[in-house]
Parts: sequence; C-alpha cells; structure tokens
Amino acid sequence: MGHVRVDVRIGNPNRRQEAVEVKDALVDTGASWTCVPRNLADQLGLEVLGVKQVTTANGVARADQSYAFIEIEGRHTIHEVLITDAYPGVLIGVLTLEGLGFAVDPVNKRLIDSELLLL
Repeated sequence: MGHVRVDVRIGNPNRRQEAVEVKDALVDTGASWTCVPRNLADQLGLEVLGVKQVTTANGVARADQSYAFIEIEGRHTIHEVLITDAYPGVLIGVLTLEGLGFAVDPVNKRLIDSELLLL
C-alpha cells in the first residue's frame, strides 16, 4: 500500500499557540492511537494522565496516555495520544483521522474527506 505522510501541528492543549510543526508524520491506519515520541511530549509539556498497555510489533508494552492539540490540513482537534519511545516520530492513528474527518487514499498517498458518523 505504501506510506502516507502528512505535516502536522501538535501542541499542548493549554498552549495551542505554541504548537510545533512536524514534517512527514506517518499516517498508520493499522494503529488506533496517535503516538508522540517522549522528547517531543516533554518539549510540549504534555501532561501524563495514565498508562495504557498496548500491543506493538515487538509485543506488549506500556505507554503514557495524554492529550494533545493536533492540526492537519487546517482541521484541528484535541485528542488522546500515547507517549512512547517505540517509534521516533509522530504517528497519526485512525482515531485521530476519523475525528478530523479524514480517510486515507492509498493510491494517491494522501488524505481525503470522510463522513463524520454520529451513529
């Protein structure tokens, strides 16, 4: 299928004006959650609210749970994220994509509009 990459602004929900731009974030429709590397989470001052047990390609692991301001292609939200050292970049998961009203066009390797379903 190939990879879809996007530019994303990500920040502390309480300081959205200080969000940073991350180039080439990986969109992963096989991942439920958006993941942020620990060094970026520390830079943004993301508050750890809990710990989640997750399954990765390397097996079961634990990741800190937080919230972040996320903006992609002019659409923004405040969404749950996992803070982890398992991947060195920002990984955009399907829950964030759906919340922003995006789907993946794998042929053209880009995001497209999708319906926001309430039911």
